[in-house]
Amino acid sequence: MYDLVIRGGKVIDPSQDLEATCDVAVADGRIVAVERSLAGKGRQELDATGLIVLPGLVDIHTHVYPYVSHYGICADEWCLPRGVTTVVDAGTAGRCTWQGLKHWVCESSRTRVYCFLHISGMGLLSDYVGEAEELRWLNPAAARILAAENPALIKGIKVRLDRNRVGASGLEPLLRAKAAADPLGLPIMVHVGKTPVPLAEIVAQLKPGDIVTHTFHGWEHGVLDEGGKVFPELRAAAQRGIIFDVGHGAGSFSFLVAEAALAAGFLPGTISSDLHTYNIHGPVYDLPTVMAKFLFMGLSLREVVARVTVGAARAVGLAEVAGSLVPGRTADIALLQEVEGRFRFDDCFGNVRFAPRTLLPRYVCLGGELHPARSAAPWR
Repeated sequence: MYDLVIRGGKVIDPSQDLEATCDVAVADGRIVAVERSLAGKGRQELDATGLIVLPGLVDIHTHVYPYVSHYGICADEWCLPRGVTTVVDAGTAGRCTWQGLKHWVCESSRTRVYCFLHISGMGLLSDYVGEAEELRWLNPAAARILAAENPALIKGIKVRLDRNRVGASGLEPLLRAKAAADPLGLPIMVHVGKTPVPLAEIVAQLKPGDIVTHTFHGWEHGVLDEGGKVFPELRAAAQRGIIFDVGHGAGSFSFLVAEAALAAGFLPGTISSDLHTYNIHGPVYDLPTVMAKFLFMGLSLREVVARVTVGAARAVGLAEVAGSLVPGRTADIALLQEVEGRFRFDDCFGNVRFAPRTLLPRYVCLGGELHPARSAAPWR
């Protein structure tokens, strides 16, 4: 007998090229079978008719260090109940605050929490002073040693390149992030928007696997030229393996930019929320709502799912542990419902769209334990 059987849901798992009505069986905290019709019974059974059954969602851009950073939220409160079983904290901690993140968040949360270590030792303590204005905070050797000592949790190096954070430092913070990450083969996640130089100059410094987050921001030095076309240097960067991530956030997503880029065939490699204190009550709410925005803009459900499961897991070196329902994997599962109606979607620049459908989380399974889930959006 299985511990849990989820029956009759629409299973979408891009890691297996699978999209079909299936039953999913769980035993001892792991996926043991994904089949069109399972004969065996479960101690617990869930009728998932009408639901979408996915690998547990992977959000590679969050800020989950509460009480230390003004951005910080609790992952177990704001991520896990939305179907997000794995999150990556995107640089909230630098080397000076890392031990607290490790002990109080990564090792203490039910949600699986990993991180990008900020190249600035202070991390994201305050917006009153840009964390990369004073270069003495940016010690590549110290960051590299810390990342090398903690490979299970530190999955890359973060740097924010907007002028409010770098001041007169220009691209030096990026060069120092490279000096920390590149010798270890780790990706850099680069926050863009109001950057001191055009985005083409930034991606020229990046290696395959590095991540540009806030791809569809509405500030200067974005992905579109003055004629509204995607810069060819950015298409070339994507082709050579640079990952363009959504990172919606409170000030980094424009419908106008995203719609133009998607219409031109420039799609994000990963979809993330940049969930933090200032957007949990809108315009982000949660990762499923961000997913629904991209459904509204024309991506297929399977394309969206790939960017929050296997694609996201690969981007942060977690492809062997997250983002898949392959038998033998830890049983992290998200069950969403596609709901019809009229839903207001806001970007970060005053643009509003009304969509005929959205995605609502209904259940989440973490390590084989099934729990009800709920949206953070007002239409929950």
